[in-house]
Amino acid sequence: MFGLFKNKRTNNHLFVITLDSCRFDSFMAAEPENIAKLCGGLHNVEKRYSYAGWTAPSHYNLLTGLVPHSSPTEVYASEYYKHDLYKFKDRLGVDEAGFEAMIPHLWLPSYMKAMGYENHALVSLPVLNPATGINRDFDTFKLMPKHNDMLAMLDDIENHKTRESKGLTGNTPQFYLMNVGETHYPYGLPDEDKNDLPHISGVNGIFRKLDNQINEDTGDLVSDNESGDWMDMEMIDKCRQRQIDTVKYLDKVVFPRFYDMLPKDTWVIVTADHGELFGEAGYFGHGPIMHEKCFEVPFLEGKLK
Repeated sequence: MFGLFKNKRTNNHLFVITLDSCRFDSFMAAEPENIAKLCGGLHNVEKRYSYAGWTAPSHYNLLTGLVPHSSPTEVYASEYYKHDLYKFKDRLGVDEAGFEAMIPHLWLPSYMKAMGYENHALVSLPVLNPATGINRDFDTFKLMPKHNDMLAMLDDIENHKTRESKGLTGNTPQFYLMNVGETHYPYGLPDEDKNDLPHISGVNGIFRKLDNQINEDTGDLVSDNESGDWMDMEMIDKCRQRQIDTVKYLDKVVFPRFYDMLPKDTWVIVTADHGELFGEAGYFGHGPIMHEKCFEVPFLEGKLK
């Protein structure tokens, strides 16, 4: 029975958390033992691969139900997808997952609504803002005021108790997508002073400024070179350490509170939408880069209670 639950909740709550840009080895270097309680310890954290190299397409893919993948050999993609998607029986805590409800939309939030869920998104990056196409079949969708404040997301989740559904404390199962920005460039904490790293615009910022960077007479692009000269390796190494430090912060300060607020029968996925380059092969960042470090991400999931 997949309708609205008028009595005791029978399905798991489901959280999908993306640590934006957090590559696998940065996550592991932080030794996030609190986060890893989810999967029984750091030794169970998997190295997987994102389906895309930057935020927007990776999240669109994630919301088709396909989480970051392993890379098995001598296996047809169709067989891998079957086993990957079958995991939703455990994630939702159901005997019958009703996978046909994914047709024709191929959209996880639509499927979750058919399963009786209330859907929420809390995102940090403007390319995922609620005016974009990703905001479909969500009951609430919020671009956070700060791009690096997961603690504020937890406040919002607590405030959902005032909804008719009572949020996590009610009998309607809840689905949350949380896009966490602390691990994204410039790898800063919520109250941290502006640092000395170059200003590097994302796609959202590029669109906002691009018209003003076209020569009216020739139609040529005239870059404002807002980012300045290419960073030297000392600065790039500093960036990598900053990303590691943000994972340490999330592990020590944010995730203990998050885990404490979760009721019984809540399934959590923690991963990243893509990786990051820190000087390897002359690259920095992510996006138009074909390098394994742009796709290597941590993956862990499970129930705490």
